[in-house]
Amino acid sequence: MLECLAATGAAVHFSVSEAGAKVIAHELHAPLDLEDGPGVARALLGEEPPNVRYHPVRELEAPIASGSYRHDGMAICPCSGGTLGRIAHGASTNLIERAAEVCLKERRRLVVVPRETPLSIIQIENMLRLAQAGAVVLPASPGFYAQNDSVERLVDFVVSRVLDHLGVENDLMRRYGEPAQKRHPEVG
Repeated sequence: MLECLAATGAAVHFSVSEAGAKVIAHELHAPLDLEDGPGVARALLGEEPPNVRYHPVRELEAPIASGSYRHDGMAICPCSGGTLGRIAHGASTNLIERAAEVCLKERRRLVVVPRETPLSIIQIENMLRLAQAGAVVLPASPGFYAQNDSVERLVDFVVSRVLDHLGVENDLMRRYGEPAQKRHPEVG
């Protein structure tokens, strides 16, 4: 998703939680030094695009922590059950949670992509609470109608849906009733 947002040329602010860095290191075998500033974008994207700005998760003075900073929306992808719960209850402890609370209070787009499965009743109630507050709860549940025959295509499907809800044009997936997408031209 970060790659797609960076490619738009629009201003992109992002943060990674400590737990998120651990998941990246474990699942992608790519250790991430959250104190490296611009190196975080380089580690994730292979470059440092001028429109992408990284904020350490403890940087509560970042522009995105203020309601007076204008932007088009926010996605938390993936969103842990703990982060979801703290946002749902207005109990932010870091920049990601604070920025999400700001989106809710300012009535800006907020898309949360829960990664947990199965879900507890507490998590389901927290998702309901966020949806009632105006957030879009978009579980990472890919559609298989789009000929998603690889992990990359399954990921692209979810990223495409998140981008759709942020109002970002994309051609990551084959949409129902449309020809194959440009990113994977071999799909027919």
